[in-house]
Amino acid sequence: MSADGLAGLDDRRRGWAEEAWRHVTGDRLRELIIGLVDIPSPTGDEGPLAAHIADTLAISGCRTEVQPLDDRQANAWARLEGDGTGPDLMLYAPIDTLTVGEESEDLPWIGPELRDDMRPQATVYDDLVVGLGASNPKGHAACVMMAAEAIGLAGVPLTGDLVAAFGAGGMPTNARPVGVRRNTGQGVGCSFLLEQGVWTDYAVIAKPGWTVSWDEVGLVWFEVTVRGTHTYVGSRHRLPYDNAIARAGEVTRYLEEWFVEYAERHTSGTVAPQGIVSSVHGGWPRTAAVTPASCTLMVDLRIGPDTTPMRAKREFLAAIDTIRGKLPGLDVSAEMAVAIPGTRTDPESWICRSATAGWAAFEGREHEVIRGNSGATDANILRNRGIPTVRVGMPKVVEAPFGIDFARGMNTVSVRAMEKLTRHLIRTAVDTVTRTRAELEGATA
Repeated sequence: MSADGLAGLDDRRRGWAEEAWRHVTGDRLRELIIGLVDIPSPTGDEGPLAAHIADTLAISGCRTEVQPLDDRQANAWARLEGDGTGPDLMLYAPIDTLTVGEESEDLPWIGPELRDDMRPQATVYDDLVVGLGASNPKGHAACVMMAAEAIGLAGVPLTGDLVAAFGAGGMPTNARPVGVRRNTGQGVGCSFLLEQGVWTDYAVIAKPGWTVSWDEVGLVWFEVTVRGTHTYVGSRHRLPYDNAIARAGEVTRYLEEWFVEYAERHTSGTVAPQGIVSSVHGGWPRTAAVTPASCTLMVDLRIGPDTTPMRAKREFLAAIDTIRGKLPGLDVSAEMAVAIPGTRTDPESWICRSATAGWAAFEGREHEVIRGNSGATDANILRNRGIPTVRVGMPKVVEAPFGIDFARGMNTVSVRAMEKLTRHLIRTAVDTVTRTRAELEGATA
């Protein structure tokens, strides 16, 4: 099987895709990604970047709109209109970065210093572009922009509408402590986009991983409160002593062991849901002389498509009960703080079959499913609202003139990989929004 990225398309669609591909260049993609990286967009402050995206796509002939959520958050979307006989398709990418790019908020949690790749300023190293969010999410957003721009410039005769959408608040985070309203992160932009009528028959979300994914984990967050005795170091030997911080450490150790067993029990299909203790809060940083009466742990527990948030809650509370039994006198409670269900699209749906056919055409072999996934995206928001959705993205950069850790993996993108993903998005779009709805009636929705 030869690697012809257009294999399987009929002559008309091959011609339309080839014409759109002609507009996809490394120089244009580099220009797009530099423009995105250089505009800071931490969760809750995506407005300026949304305006930039809308302005950029308007120049290429798309009908665009900036969709404010408030005075600092905004989505952007662009629409290429078809003749109304075919299905509508959304190419989607979030636009907010998980970290901020400023020492005041990122240090010391991201490391001892804010490296160049952790700042919202692009640097080019031959094929690579480096800067905050250069790969995830901005490199993927640039590919969606390029795909819409190329299809528009090529004048592909669309039957359905092609929507390129860019959502605020796509990162798994609650509000930052800088005065932004509480309703940020956790897919808020994607939800608002759909609520305001930007809806389609199918969707493709561009997020990391060179494969076609039709299911993914959701997540539940728990706030675990461990209580102890507020006392003074000078009286430790004279008064009852039960240090909530020390107790929280014991709870963390048992939870970390339980997460391994939990993942083993819930691994199925392409997902392997994981869990972590992510933060601890307790005591007065201004004094080391006293113990706090409580210490709070935050937990992220990922859940598969077949595990409801309530089932996960009961499993977690049962684990807490077990830990309580192992630690006599432990006073601990847990509350569910965030809940986003995992989701699945039927692998036989039209959008999944089209996207996997495209992947196989590019690789010259059958589609390779990547298993063991524990990452969650706005695809869960789209699927939970009833839109059949697949996820396609770029692989993490592994060859670079510097070491690749988690942060650099998020912040480094290959322009060659961007070209490949963009061509795949174009092929899937042309294969979908040039057909009539009647042609797809036999496909699983």
